[in-house]
Amino acid sequence: ALVTTVITIIGIQLNGYTVDEFISKKDIAGLARICIVMILIYLVAVFSTYMQNSLMIRVAQKTSANIRSDLFSSLQKLPLKYFDTHSSGDLMSRLTNDVDNINLTLSQSVVQLFSGVVSVVGMLVAMLLLSPLLTLIGLLTMPLMFFTSKALAVKSQKFFKEQQSELGRLNGYIEEMVSGQKVIKVFSREKEVEGHFKEINEKLVSSSMKAQAISSVMGPMNNTINNLTYLVITVCGGILIIKGFAGITVGVIFSFLLYMRNFTQPINNILNLFSTIQSALAGAERVFEVMDEEKEKDADNARDIQNIEGNVEIESVNFSYIPDKPVLKEATISAEKGETIAIVGPTGAGKTTIINLLTRFYGIDDGAIYIDGQNINAITRKSLRQSISMVLQDTFLFSDTIRENIRYGKLTATDEEVEQAAKLAHAHDFIMQLPQGYDTILTDNGGNLSQGQRQLLSIARAMIAQSSVLILDEATSSIDTRTELIIQSALLKLMHGKTSFVIAHRLSTIKNADKIIVLDGGRVVETGTHNELLLSGGFYANLYNSQFKKGMAI
Repeated sequence: ALVTTVITIIGIQLNGYTVDEFISKKDIAGLARICIVMILIYLVAVFSTYMQNSLMIRVAQKTSANIRSDLFSSLQKLPLKYFDTHSSGDLMSRLTNDVDNINLTLSQSVVQLFSGVVSVVGMLVAMLLLSPLLTLIGLLTMPLMFFTSKALAVKSQKFFKEQQSELGRLNGYIEEMVSGQKVIKVFSREKEVEGHFKEINEKLVSSSMKAQAISSVMGPMNNTINNLTYLVITVCGGILIIKGFAGITVGVIFSFLLYMRNFTQPINNILNLFSTIQSALAGAERVFEVMDEEKEKDADNARDIQNIEGNVEIESVNFSYIPDKPVLKEATISAEKGETIAIVGPTGAGKTTIINLLTRFYGIDDGAIYIDGQNINAITRKSLRQSISMVLQDTFLFSDTIRENIRYGKLTATDEEVEQAAKLAHAHDFIMQLPQGYDTILTDNGGNLSQGQRQLLSIARAMIAQSSVLILDEATSSIDTRTELIIQSALLKLMHGKTSFVIAHRLSTIKNADKIIVLDGGRVVETGTHNELLLSGGFYANLYNSQFKKGMAI
């Protein structure tokens, strides 16, 4: 930028010299020599501009890559609560659209901004050296340009932020609707979905038009001010020449107008790119908003836990997702090594919440949870979660091979260990019937498999992890009765020697548990074995009997 500015100043000086000297002397040869020199100068300017742009593109790409990497790393450290309260599509928009806006600004706008600052300073110095009086006249309109631009910038900033927010909302809606296409088609809600999409899309268009309309006024308005400035300088310069003012000639006026044009042009370029800059600033604000979110942090004295036995104590735990709306109230549960604990109760009783607290996806409000006598708050999250395997109702499989999806439970597992886990989960037979067997690539979340097959792979993944504590959150709810009977023996092998927490609606799992915890309204209302609770004739007995009377699952 500095080289280009210096070359431009030299070129303008030569132009001015040419006007005053060679035209008056009618020296055609001298004029030709100056033209050749100017051609060489401008070729150097083109080369330096190319090098500047190439360098800035590399800087922009590396910077945006680092921002994207830092943002993704920040997402991995955020608590589960953040993802429960934010749209995945909006988060994807921050990783893609917002970072791309930053990249575009760095690769294009920042180049012009940096070059413009150097050019403005260089031209201002050259103008002062050429004619302080004309410089003063030329700068009279600058305050008007500054205050006009500032007012428009303040007004448009909120619309650019709204534009990026609406774009994130739109992406979130698209992601949700694409994932839920089956439900949309089953209930024939295509028209309603299209209508809602149109509504969100129109809000994005509205905010974008407001932002772009305000920012686009800036360029033409400042061009008008600049043209007015050129006119004033020309008129004043002509008057000074006529009056015989010392040092003011036609060449000086010509050179000064070129200086003034190169002084205002970078300012205009920056203002014309104002919409891009504002959009990038709004995107950067959204990106750093995520980075500034409070991350999951272990206590200063937290330490890793290894080779746990699986003795779990939940003592007088209170918890609420929303303040003053408790989900668990004085919940107390104990589990000894190797016991199977079933947790039952109506919807909203707090069953899954206990699992969320045990894995420290959420922090408790009051009370304590111990594993092998150690408060889980004094254990690092990583080592705690590595000691716990989970099979959830809603399975999630990655777009990778079946082999790698099972191996996700233990990254160091050999192919033989993977296949052994699949056999124990009774997944081996259907895997071998696939065209590529264990090397079959799964589509999005295993869409090319049945729900039951996905669940079997999830169970195999838990088996290979070989953790001391096992959590089954309605793990067999998506499997038909025949398949469930087949995998019961595999589940028993999986649960053998492990402390298991089972949330299930089917009695085949519940009635064989060592202990059944009955929750109602966030409180533990009953504890005992299946037979003991039936004999007591309490809440559990009513749930059990209602299953057969009304066909309702516990």
